[in-house]
Amino acid sequence: MMTILQEAAVGEIAVGRHLDMDYIIGDQQIHDEVVDWFEGIAENAGQTQTHTLQRIIQLNHATEYLRRYFGDDLRVRDMDPAELESLFTSVVPLVSHPDLDPYIQRIADGDSSPILTSEPITMLSLSSGTTDGRPKYVPFTRFSAQSTLQTFRLAAAYRSRVFPIRPGGRILEFIYSSKQFLTKGGLSVGTATTHYFASEEFKTKQKSSKSFTCSPYEVISGGDYKATTYCHLLLGLALCDQVEFVTSTFAYSIVQAFAAFEELWEELCEDLREGSLSSRVSSPEMRMAVLKSFSPNPGLATRIGSKCRELKMRWNWWRLIPTLWPNAKYIYSIMTGSMQPYLNKLRHYAGDLPLISADYGSTESWIGVNLEPSNPPDKVSFTAIPTFSYFEFIPLYNYKQQGEDHRDISNITISSTTDDFSEGQPLPLSRVKVGQHYEIVLTTFTGLYRYRLGDVVEVTGFYKGSPQLTFVCRRKLILTINIDKNTEKDLQMAVEKGSTLLATQDKNMMMMSRAELVDFTSHADVTEQPGHYVIYWEVKGEAVEEAVLRECCSAMDAAFVDHGYVVSRRTNSIGRLELRVVEKGTFGKILEHYIGNGAAVSQFKMPRCTNNQVLLTILDRCTVKRFWSSAYG
Repeated sequence: MMTILQEAAVGEIAVGRHLDMDYIIGDQQIHDEVVDWFEGIAENAGQTQTHTLQRIIQLNHATEYLRRYFGDDLRVRDMDPAELESLFTSVVPLVSHPDLDPYIQRIADGDSSPILTSEPITMLSLSSGTTDGRPKYVPFTRFSAQSTLQTFRLAAAYRSRVFPIRPGGRILEFIYSSKQFLTKGGLSVGTATTHYFASEEFKTKQKSSKSFTCSPYEVISGGDYKATTYCHLLLGLALCDQVEFVTSTFAYSIVQAFAAFEELWEELCEDLREGSLSSRVSSPEMRMAVLKSFSPNPGLATRIGSKCRELKMRWNWWRLIPTLWPNAKYIYSIMTGSMQPYLNKLRHYAGDLPLISADYGSTESWIGVNLEPSNPPDKVSFTAIPTFSYFEFIPLYNYKQQGEDHRDISNITISSTTDDFSEGQPLPLSRVKVGQHYEIVLTTFTGLYRYRLGDVVEVTGFYKGSPQLTFVCRRKLILTINIDKNTEKDLQMAVEKGSTLLATQDKNMMMMSRAELVDFTSHADVTEQPGHYVIYWEVKGEAVEEAVLRECCSAMDAAFVDHGYVVSRRTNSIGRLELRVVEKGTFGKILEHYIGNGAAVSQFKMPRCTNNQVLLTILDRCTVKRFWSSAYG
């Protein structure tokens, strides 16, 4: 009889055994079993991928979508897996979400025929919607929740080797469900995290790990993110000596929570002292669940209040987390890509606690796991999991490198996107090369076939036979006006260069900010000629002299080193970069806009480059100061 891990290796996770309470994540024997399973599939990653694709096609070859390309006579079980792989990649086209949207919309409208999957789809996930300003529907099935649980188990097994935690400990987990609604056809729609938090697999993760989040489900599902954050903080304080680590889906949520703590700590201490709950929390269900979860504790409230006063007056909240949660071993969250700008503030709160980057996934599929949790976020790589999806990789080449580095360009095509890449032919996982950039293509158990994810990754090495990936950028998140092409990563580097001018150092060389950057986004403004880049900043702390902000603006302008941008700036075919400083709370209004449209705080990513007119209206109405670069005279 196959074990759960063997079943996962071919992509079919048995429901019954997956919920078996004998699988205790905190038990070293189970950790070892999970590790042994992954070591085996990583060793034979190419072969595992071929069999994963075979299983996906076996399950779904009779669907309307695959019959369109395979016809009605495909004898899947009679075909060699490698032959089937070759046939699939030759007849099924590469697609993006708009190509699949009509099929998904039919499912949303109630068509229960086998359109994309043989099993009926009863739930749809909403993507974060921060790339192009609107969320997308993505199929969500039981496999989605099961693969999430299996990924968490795998990551926990490797993490426990370096950072073991106590069985029975608590997790201070800043997690949030979004609003759910029903489609015309009666399907439940919400974010992937919302579906997971409501699933049996989420309950299993807590029971089997013997590590429970501090907050009951009524808090997680409350719907009011400010009230939920307050309750997470209050219950985290009530259980402060039991907390083993602090986590959220994205680093942004942790930073937001502790920024709120700076304003709320006195009220939190009063509730902790009296066993009461602030009127900020209005939901009767949430109030009842929270008040049942802790008791008055005047001594603890006094101790925490004393520490908070010292943290505020002497240390500007530096080391807040280890000071108030002394047994916490680490901070765990997604910290790469668009989360990088929040790391300085997170390090400030964390002090010397390790920051561990969580695993690499998307609404569409899990992709890779962090096997080396001791690596800092800027050094992390993710080892591809070859069982949850079939991966292909489109080689990406810079135009300027094409002639220099790739003499044989017969298989290279010009990208139809607006970025600075030309494309090679898609490759299987086993044929990728170290140092090369690729766009990821997914074929999933949930009905996505040769689906272009839009993520650009670099292969940094191999773990046995499975490639290790670092996230580079999203392909569509581009600042461009004419021949210039600057990615999200380019923008982040420019903003980091400019924002360092806001900071000073004290005599002990501990970073203390007289002012700090809260958040940022950008826009390529072409309403007037020449077009120019506009970067929006929200700044917190002491007032900053206008001369310093002008210097920040010029430093950002000079930090864009894309050749097309530099030439265009020198010839004035791109105008001076503009820095617009917005009032306090502006980016909170953007968050509220997304939440009002169905996003969850735990899945929210601030758009780094936007043409969304609603967002631009918010930003422009809240602009209080404007500065122009003098970098090019």
